[in-house]
Amino acid sequence: MASVLRDNRLIDALEALTPVEFDGPLWRVVRDMRDPTQCSASGGRWDDESFEVLYSSQARDGAIAELHFHLKRGQPIFPSRVRYRLHQLRLRLSGLLDLSAPDALADLGVDMARYGQLSYQERHAEYPRTQEIAEVAHFLEFSGVVVPNARWACRNVVVFCDRLGPDAIDVVGDHGLVDWIAWETAHRQR
Repeated sequence: MASVLRDNRLIDALEALTPVEFDGPLWRVVRDMRDPTQCSASGGRWDDESFEVLYSSQARDGAIAELHFHLKRGQPIFPSRVRYRLHQLRLRLSGLLDLSAPDALADLGVDMARYGQLSYQERHAEYPRTQEIAEVAHFLEFSGVVVPNARWACRNVVVFCDRLGPDAIDVVGDHGLVDWIAWETAHRQR
């Protein structure tokens, strides 16, 4: 197995931050019939596929907006057969790295003018630095990261799943299938 080269300045910057606790509700949209607490290593904004994460949002519409963007993938018409459910979770976890302050990510080298603004096809121009930050946070044994949602004015909580204890996360509500067309129509002006 090849060794990972990490940015020493990034390690120092993250080590200087105080971990925070989270105890509260989160929202997650997943494919119908999928366990909303199931983790994955999909190569998203906050995972480089070397560890599993659980993406969630502190706002209902934040969770929907994130998945809406990824499902649409730059297509003018939304896929008609897509069935996803909205779930409310409760997370109790310490050791999170809070990077949600306005300048926190910029100070770590993320171009905030482009954060979430790139097309789906251009995401690889944005993701390498955020993936690097998450990988170093995981290496430093943080439990996850609290970050700005790229699609909605709220925060996301990205949990490193190998840090979850057996009672850290619960499903507290199934809010049914997402009506994508109704949601898109209601939020078109955003």
